[in-house]
Amino acid sequence: MSEKLLQFLSATSHETPFLVLDLDLVVDRYGEIKNTLPDVDIYYAVKANPANEIIAALAKKGCSFDIASIAEMEACMRLGIGADRMSYGHTIKKETDIAKAHLAGIDLFAFDSAAELEKLARAAPGSRVYCRLVTKGEGSDWPLSKKFGCKTEIAEDLLLRSKGYGLRPHGISFHVGSQQTDPEQWDAAIAEAAALFRALDRKGVQLELVNLGGGLPARYLNALPTTTRYGEAIMASMHKHFGNQMPKMILEPGRGLVGDAGVIQTEVVLIADRHNGKTARWVYLDIGKFGGLPETIGEAIKYRITTPRDGCETEPSIIAGPTCEELDVLYEHTPYPLPRSLQVGDRIEIQSAGAYTWSYSAVCFNGIRPLKQHII
Repeated sequence: MSEKLLQFLSATSHETPFLVLDLDLVVDRYGEIKNTLPDVDIYYAVKANPANEIIAALAKKGCSFDIASIAEMEACMRLGIGADRMSYGHTIKKETDIAKAHLAGIDLFAFDSAAELEKLARAAPGSRVYCRLVTKGEGSDWPLSKKFGCKTEIAEDLLLRSKGYGLRPHGISFHVGSQQTDPEQWDAAIAEAAALFRALDRKGVQLELVNLGGGLPARYLNALPTTTRYGEAIMASMHKHFGNQMPKMILEPGRGLVGDAGVIQTEVVLIADRHNGKTARWVYLDIGKFGGLPETIGEAIKYRITTPRDGCETEPSIIAGPTCEELDVLYEHTPYPLPRSLQVGDRIEIQSAGAYTWSYSAVCFNGIRPLKQHII
């Protein structure tokens, strides 16, 4: 945790729960990724945390932006970011939204199905399009292998058809899974992309772009390889499969860019022993799945939790949220030893919570206000 975050948390009297994010850490992380991958254009995945301050700070550093909605596009444009620095990377779009984006000047769109390609042809004629491949998502804590992407043979057919539709077949994208813990997982997807480049070139279609997607991780419970290791693995795969004919490359970090810059402070609301076949200690917080922690579904994302009583004797605890919903349990099967001396009213911190928390929080479930965010 940075000194700025420590000072804010020690001095604050803000009502919990809240997220505080150190903007300097975001900027530093951008520099680290860019230095590791100097030949790759960085497109920040706005959905991870769409705070104006984050977008503006990254824009000043030369970052481009991966948007998933018209609202995200408009947020970028209000900050003076041109359409030429945006990619509409969502593969599920209303045709009216495609038309709005095209009218605003965006000409780089993702797709992964025939129906989406046809919408693009009608609503964004002449645009550059790239097709998203499906991946297995192995090695990731949050796979994206069911709802998005298509197989290689389908991608080849669709990119061939796109030219006849009046679009410009531009490239290939994929996503190896969010919170990807294995740098080698990019290799198979890059190999597929390179094979597609060659197959389409033989048929008269020259692609130019490989979108390497997201996947760079934040630091939760488990140790991770360094950013340098990820960069080395990605570039080694690119050189292995593309040789001297390297395409333009973009990367779409979200979690890996802003995750470690944020901390959620939350209050212990209740500590109780429950006897459901066996006695278990339950610790209830004033934030839960619906207040900004939906990525604890399936206990997929395992946040580090620190308390003011760390160092004292601990015991296994089930951690739950405050709502009257039975599903609002954060960690039941993942071991979370918390201090026995922990008390109701203690404030504890959820670390590396800068991504997919504030932007995920429900509007008013149980009358609980959305998670507040402080940018420092």
